[in-house]
Amino acid sequence: MTYRLCFVCTGNICRSPMAESVFRARTVEAGLADLVEVDSAGTDGWHEGDGADPRTVSVLAEHGYGTEHTARRFDRSWFDRLDLVIALDTGHLASLRRLAPTARDAEKMRLLRSYDPAAGSDLDVPDPYYGGLDGFEECLEMVEAASDGLLAAVREQVEGRAV
Repeated sequence: MTYRLCFVCTGNICRSPMAESVFRARTVEAGLADLVEVDSAGTDGWHEGDGADPRTVSVLAEHGYGTEHTARRFDRSWFDRLDLVIALDTGHLASLRRLAPTARDAEKMRLLRSYDPAAGSDLDVPDPYYGGLDGFEECLEMVEAASDGLLAAVREQVEGRAV
């Protein structure tokens, strides 16, 4: 049975596609690619149908990650098929909670940086969109730092299903 997770930011062109690409690579490295489906979406539909921001693509490519992406808007009907919904900041988390049809669906949500023990109480991944390339690099660092903890949590869930 496939474990499904979705990363969510505002427009689905910067942070969430970056997290999707990094985490997909982590699942491949861990031998979980056949068991874990990874995608992303935005809370808003401003960029629906667009590719990832060129700065996102550049930073991902520079660090060896795939960059194929088409932006889309998160749909509340997806909660039924998702096991985990990962918000990139507290604003996204609040938007997702408003969309959740049930309390069970709301329980599926987490902030990405909650999987990074070094993050402390600052769990938001800042939006790099209005800044320079350095903001995208910082975003990637935060995503990578949280991905190991997220991978451990997902591995535990996947292995628990196999029992």
